Amino acid sequence: MITKLEELSIRAWPALETIIADGWVMRFAAGYTKRANSVYPLYPVEEELERKIKACESSYASKQLPPIFKLTPSSQPAGLDFYLAKKGYRADGRTSVQALSLTDVAVPASQTVRMYEACTDEWLEAFCRLSEKSGSEKQTMSQTLRKIIPRTCYIALYHENEVVACGLGVLDSGYIGLYDIVTDSCCRKQGFGEQLVLHLLQWGRDNGAEISYLQVIADNRPALGLYAKLGYQEVYPYWYRIKDL
Repeated sequence: MITKLEELSIRAWPALETIIADGWVMRFAAGYTKRANSVYPLYPVEEELERKIKACESSYASKQLPPIFKLTPSSQPAGLDFYLAKKGYRADGRTSVQALSLTDVAVPASQTVRMYEACTDEWLEAFCRLSEKSGSEKQTMSQTLRKIIPRTCYIALYHENEVVACGLGVLDSGYIGLYDIVTDSCCRKQGFGEQLVLHLLQWGRDNGAEISYLQVIADNRPALGLYAKLGYQEVYPYWYRIKDL
């Protein structure tokens, strides 16, 4: 299940460049988000570990990026996390990967929402405003979103004619992954985030999804509370090991 969800997340959030070498997936996206600029050690390897790590470090250095490894309890080879820690890689960004069966998901309340099957300038502008993205982040994000191959649903929820929440659903192999869920900081704790998610889940179920998954930072208590309320449960954690330049 871990490998399945990791593969889904790679397809749902593509990097600008990807290299697959001896079981490890190296991703590069001009430094925007750790998940798109890290090594995914998903599969068994044959090359000697020290040599393999040095090759990864060299690849990231060539792009002026710190080497980052995205680790899960099933990362290959076993003991990689301990090995990286000994080499001076610090732990960062512990995240909970959670899933929910869509069998009995609640129906969303009547809200004004707009859904787009492709990333529009309108949606991107609203998302960047709500999440306070810089100009360079917006540019990289635009490139990333327009590389997604599976079917997508970009959603904006309105209140008093203003966008107060945005999100993205990616439909793939009977799963809908939720990404970039954000609510206006002035409109939180009013149920807008919950309704946004329910609309995405409804869209996913209407289009054949049976399970939803998402990734939430482990210390994001408001988001954890929302997803627990909806019935999401942790499947596994992931975290990063980073070697600072």
